[in-house]
Amino acid sequence: MKFHVICIGKLKEAYLREGVAEFVKRVRPYGGVTITELNESKIGDKPGDVDRKQVVIEEGQRLLKAVPKSAYTVLLDVYGKTMSSEDLASMVSKLEVDGISDMAFIIGGVFGVSDELRRSVKFKLSFSPMTFTHQMVRLLLVEQIYRSAKINRNEPYHW
Repeated sequence: MKFHVICIGKLKEAYLREGVAEFVKRVRPYGGVTITELNESKIGDKPGDVDRKQVVIEEGQRLLKAVPKSAYTVLLDVYGKTMSSEDLASMVSKLEVDGISDMAFIIGGVFGVSDELRRSVKFKLSFSPMTFTHQMVRLLLVEQIYRSAKINRNEPYHW
């Protein structure tokens, strides 16, 4: 399985960049992960509700355009379904059996995601009812992708 992470914004903190890079490196033997960082939409210093809504719509459209056409799409969404690492690994395995070779995970920007984006994806995944920064979620996601690969190959994760 080739994994794609499509997200808004660049990682600002060095510790997050280093963590993501480490797990991207670890996933290479299992199909690899490509990360596509789209620029945050421009917005004024004191945006109103209308401004934020417009940004969410515009970013959602750009995120959808960046998804590989044949990919199974998963939106990281606070309103999505929570699942265990084993459940995610099982989902990946089933998709592979069904002939799906690309899986795209979408992470929205600071103001969230549009309803259009939510309707357009195949699956909505929530890591927790707690709120995490969209940058922190990227690290959690690539770690879980790696963990899924290890689970699906019956390889130890901790050694």
